[in-house]
Amino acid sequence: MAEQTEKQAQSTPPYMKAVSGSFGGVVEASCLQPIDVIKTRLQLDRTGSYKGIANCGTTIIRNEGVRALWKGLTPFSTHLTLKYALRMGSNAYLQSAFKDSQTGELSHHGRLFSGFGAGVLEALAIVTPFEVVKIRLQQQRGLSPELFKYKGPVHCARMIVREEGLFGLWAGAAPTVMRNGTNQAAMFSAKNAFDGLLWSKHEGDGKVLLPWQSMISGFLAGTAGPVCTGPFDVVKTRLMAQSKSSGLKYRGMFHAITTIYAEEGILALWKGLLPRLMRIPPGQAIMWAVADQITGLYERRYLHNASL
Repeated sequence: MAEQTEKQAQSTPPYMKAVSGSFGGVVEASCLQPIDVIKTRLQLDRTGSYKGIANCGTTIIRNEGVRALWKGLTPFSTHLTLKYALRMGSNAYLQSAFKDSQTGELSHHGRLFSGFGAGVLEALAIVTPFEVVKIRLQQQRGLSPELFKYKGPVHCARMIVREEGLFGLWAGAAPTVMRNGTNQAAMFSAKNAFDGLLWSKHEGDGKVLLPWQSMISGFLAGTAGPVCTGPFDVVKTRLMAQSKSSGLKYRGMFHAITTIYAEEGILALWKGLLPRLMRIPPGQAIMWAVADQITGLYERRYLHNASL
């Protein structure tokens, strides 16, 4: 019994995981917002206006100014901060629930289910409404803000609720749930595996990874998700971008997938993949570099030293 309690005590508490994730989210958002804007514009481009990532970026700067690359930063940074806090905290909580009651060990299946559950929770509670607002703001084009339909994130949210009802903020929830659940199941499992394989780092051992070590593990862990979940991300963006006032082309996730495939071809379901790969793995690298420092220092000070 004492051994079981000792093993369980060696886990970083969920609240500390949440704190580490929120700090990582702020840094990531500030660094990578331009890539997210370009990704959204490419995914919404049905007429071939942009010839690629570089052309999209230069076109935005030429037509709208360099600050346009940070459109939607307020909802994006708030969204990332809350998302990572909920993701890291809920994953830690679910992992503790899935641990073997006798040994305190977490199975591979338990780690996958914990990650998937954390992804579903963040998708429904935070990601979907924030991304609806962010995408509506990002798709507005031009140099004259006074001509924009949405004047800012709060005004955008109010307009959506007024015109489309409260559930308008949850447009595209189904593909978002599938995307985030799958992403986090893969990401948490891969991050744990790479930490152990590359650096012999295990939770609660008191070892603090150097930032560059965390960045390598985080980058590698963040690569598989975008490839596997590309169609869900494209469909999510299309569903979130459409409004009742401009007409609803897609009736739901499956209808959007079949319509995009029929009209634009199979590769259209992976539109924006390259900017996603340019944003998500580096984003995970940045986030984990910050989060691992916080949790690692906590483990060394409060867990490892306490057991000596």
